[in-house]
Amino acid sequence: MPHTIHPRLAAFGESIFTTMSRLATEHKAVNLGQGFPDFDAPAVVKQAAIDAIAAGHSQYARAPGLPHTVERISERMRATHGFAPDPMTEITLCTGCCEAITATILGLCGVGDEIILLDPCYDSYPAAVAMSGAKAVRVPMHAPGFRIEREALARAITPRTKVILLNTPHNPTGRIATDEELHIVADLAIAHDLVVISDEVYEEIRFTAPHRSIACLPGMRERTVIATGLGKTFSVTGWRLGWAVAPPQLSAAVRATHQFMTFCAPTPFAHAAAVAIDTLSDPTGYVAQLRRDYTTRRSIMHRELSSAGLDPLWPEGAYFMLASIEPWGFTDDVEAATTLVREAGVAAIPCSAFYDAAHAERGYLRFAFCKQEATMVEAGRRLLTWADRRRG
Repeated sequence: MPHTIHPRLAAFGESIFTTMSRLATEHKAVNLGQGFPDFDAPAVVKQAAIDAIAAGHSQYARAPGLPHTVERISERMRATHGFAPDPMTEITLCTGCCEAITATILGLCGVGDEIILLDPCYDSYPAAVAMSGAKAVRVPMHAPGFRIEREALARAITPRTKVILLNTPHNPTGRIATDEELHIVADLAIAHDLVVISDEVYEEIRFTAPHRSIACLPGMRERTVIATGLGKTFSVTGWRLGWAVAPPQLSAAVRATHQFMTFCAPTPFAHAAAVAIDTLSDPTGYVAQLRRDYTTRRSIMHRELSSAGLDPLWPEGAYFMLASIEPWGFTDDVEAATTLVREAGVAAIPCSAFYDAAHAERGYLRFAFCKQEATMVEAGRRLLTWADRRRG
């Protein structure tokens, strides 16, 4: 058939997030799979978007980003990262963090290149590599610690390697890379003249460890593209507002793709982003409350999963919790996830979806706790009822 999906993307099929959300709807399940909050965004941020629309900010913006918005991002990074990127040449607003990552890969890589992905990794990463024509080289981080190991990463590097894709705080494990792990990646990137794409979209959601960008290490500023965004921090995942921060030569690669993919980020939301970022400047204000709220949600999720007989891991950052399915007698996470959504009425994501299929970890489910307490308690009630029925 001439009119079919190209083989480089056909292999990916339907996203696991689409699949599980569809099953959740079909079975009227509590959706702890897809990572979107079921509570509202801050009023000041919503009003900023409304005001921007009312003021007529509905047309194309400067392709790399509204000047006053990228200036706010630069000012914020001076406080969080210790350096202030040039707003005009080093910051590119994109339609979500995913576009920032994809645009970087498409702008830098092509057929014959290799990109190292640390498994488990978000499922858009290998798809973006496939779009570029490059080859994804998967390096596993082993459960339950999910640490970056120097020898495994070094073995994966070849003369064709061009990029290492790093994610911290990490989806799906909730790990925050230690300084030792960041230095492992940095040492190898410098030694082999590689670019690091650092996905830091969960940078403000952390619990037990500070977030440190690899771009802050000696020799890494000039070879790192930081990808982050608005959606996770402000519970506006549907706004699709992200950005890439990189030195001018790497930003040029991002922009070469971005200008033809989306041209510009959504203009009203870019205006609202400037207001949102201003709320982060008070260390005792919004972001401190954000962490307190997510710390509470993390405890609730751990309690509910433990009460239902699972063995959950405590995340250090982001808003996902992995739980071992072994206590329930499952050996395959896909079977466990589909059974739960159909029989218990709770949707979760099988951890194997974040791996190369040939070497997937199949002993964990990922549960999202970016949810109201009532949502998580109801999910826990359903899981406990199902588990009791299963034992009986």
